[in-house]
Amino acid sequence: MFAKDIGIDLGTANVLIYVRGQGIVLNEPSVVAIDADTRKPLAVGSEARNMLGRTPGNVVAIRPMKDGVIADFEITEVMLNYFIRKINGKSFLARPRILICCPSNITQVEKNAIREAAEKTGARKVFLEEEPKVAAIGAGMDISKPSGNMVIDIGGGTTDIAILSLGGIVTSSSIKVAGNVFDADIMKYIKDKYKLLIGDRTAEEIKFNIGTVFLDKKKSEKMEVRGRDLVTGLPHTITICSEEVEEALRESVYIIIHTAKSVLEQTPPELSADIIDKGIVVTGGGALIRGFDELLTHELKVPVFIAESPLTCVAEGTGVLLDNISMITR
Repeated sequence: MFAKDIGIDLGTANVLIYVRGQGIVLNEPSVVAIDADTRKPLAVGSEARNMLGRTPGNVVAIRPMKDGVIADFEITEVMLNYFIRKINGKSFLARPRILICCPSNITQVEKNAIREAAEKTGARKVFLEEEPKVAAIGAGMDISKPSGNMVIDIGGGTTDIAILSLGGIVTSSSIKVAGNVFDADIMKYIKDKYKLLIGDRTAEEIKFNIGTVFLDKKKSEKMEVRGRDLVTGLPHTITICSEEVEEALRESVYIIIHTAKSVLEQTPPELSADIIDKGIVVTGGGALIRGFDELLTHELKVPVFIAESPLTCVAEGTGVLLDNISMITR
């Protein structure tokens, strides 16, 4: 059996694996359930995610990735091993080459940790690439020419904003404001306003079902939310609307907008002219929140487009790079 070339989008919220010649073969939450006493893994991926917030005392469901970097090395290794075994990525005769993505602007120590975790799964060779570059390639942007391209990748743990030209990053910024922070904002808003305690999963459902960052009175939606009343301690149901979600997310969304503005301010004028022509592409799960493209267009005064498949852009980009391995062999 020949060795496989594998591309991994090691995200804070989800892990996507692309196998050369097969496409995306795995898309699972980056969650591991472990026995708190023995630290033995009990479940990984979707099965473990279903346990989040619902486990007995001795079972802990944890996310080993935090803000796009490894927070728990041992558990990340367990998770990667499990996923690579699940796709039959390792054979006895050949070890795979792995291309793994990391946020831009992370430290060398954090890069080494990601590389080491991939090597411990039995990889023959490990390549590291910066996420915004891979996301831009996956979104179908041609970054090889001497013209400016801008991508905003809103993931689970980080938002990466980059200007690319000639196959590399010209200016970039990575901030720890992304999907997980949006969930926390919604939880805090409901707790402060309604004295109702909800969990991460409920907050995520609210975000994707009725979440918006650009108010449109015609498209206002409502949703019933169940949680624990902080006053009585009993289960309670409330109804919230899109406007309230926009209010909850406003502060964090404007941090992303200000960061995008500062990246544009550092861009050489010739590349800025290209970006006005081509527009900005938004990738990552955060791009699915309604109104993001309209709000960014309004604030940055540049056309903004949502990628065709924002959730899989990074994984698709690893596939393009694996097909052109000379672009990354170094």
